[in-house]
Amino acid sequence: MLTSWDERRDLALPGDEKTTIAFAAGHWVRLAKAAIAHSGRFAVALSGGSTPKAIFEHLAKQPNILDWSRVWLFWSDERSVGPDHPDSNYHMAMEAGLSKLPLLPQNIFRMKAEDHIEKHASEYEEIVRSTLGKSLFDLVMLGLGEDGHTASLFPHTKALKETKRLVAANHVPEKNTWRMTFTFPCINQSQCSVIYALGKGKASIVKEVLKATLPSAWPASHVGTKERKALWILDDSASQLL
Repeated sequence: MLTSWDERRDLALPGDEKTTIAFAAGHWVRLAKAAIAHSGRFAVALSGGSTPKAIFEHLAKQPNILDWSRVWLFWSDERSVGPDHPDSNYHMAMEAGLSKLPLLPQNIFRMKAEDHIEKHASEYEEIVRSTLGKSLFDLVMLGLGEDGHTASLFPHTKALKETKRLVAANHVPEKNTWRMTFTFPCINQSQCSVIYALGKGKASIVKEVLKATLPSAWPASHVGTKERKALWILDDSASQLL
């Protein structure tokens, strides 16, 4: 079921977890096919987390569903670890099966967040601008933390206030670490942004974020605009308090 929540967001409520993962993967493929037909490529920013992992596993089982040579992979955020580290969002996506698909190596743009993160954030932004132009991404995949963060836009962090930069090095004091992350200008200027939230553990924060009014203390509340509404894909458990 797809329904409108407010002027900045739509909700998709497909059903249980398995049904929702299948819906999310199908939506990913539909966007990809439409973008390839329109512009010859599908530029997607991947996310970390268990739900994106399940989506990637679903996609990896369908190597013939797309012209994967026209898919360009970016990431919406990354931890300050190397590409082989188990906490790396890049590593997760590749291990979930994307490495088995016939993607072109030159179309995979990893965030280099393991060192010199501010320098590499500026370089990543330049790659995004020079590669994609003003249209930016066909899809930005996002998750939702129990503290309301999305990408690596955590509450009370500097990157929340960014109004021009597309990519930022963001220090997260509560985790005593740095993250590389897309900013709201990048997310909200892209063609489509999707926040995935599954499981009863997300029900409370989903309710808080979706019912909050702007300006909100919950970073995820700021995803979506009147012109480019965000899509929230929720399973039965995550949406049970709405």
